[in-house]
Amino acid sequence: MTTLYYEDLEIPSKFVSTGRTVTDADATVFCMISGDWNPLHCDDEYARTTRFGRRVVGGIFGITLLTGMFTRWGVFELSAVAMLSIDKWEFKAPILIGDTLHAEMVLTGKRLTSKGDFGIVEREFSLINQDGTLVQRGTSPMMIALRPQA
Repeated sequence: MTTLYYEDLEIPSKFVSTGRTVTDADATVFCMISGDWNPLHCDDEYARTTRFGRRVVGGIFGITLLTGMFTRWGVFELSAVAMLSIDKWEFKAPILIGDTLHAEMVLTGKRLTSKGDFGIVEREFSLINQDGTLVQRGTSPMMIALRPQA
């Protein structure tokens, strides 16, 4: 896909990723990287005794996975300046090993910065599993470049 700059963005616009299946290796590597070795994430025997009945992947993994998914779209490949925040993030359902997740991003607003040299894009994200269940959602504004002048 072509890189989009501030001037190219239509509000609203929606982008949908392909699916990505969460593996046991994902869960283990995420425990290693994050240092979060809660038994719910890494101990099969313990996890069987919980309300989930099996291991649950750490919730922050969903945000990490989602950022990779929207990077694959390539729409902000050359124009992204900075993710400004993650707001109102909700963990609605667990991420389980074997779940196939996809992301949806809706651009809901845009404005120029006070100096007018960059744009701010308002984005709403949803992470949805193979059953159509909303797993996570939240907003994350991003600073984006204006189209380069020739």
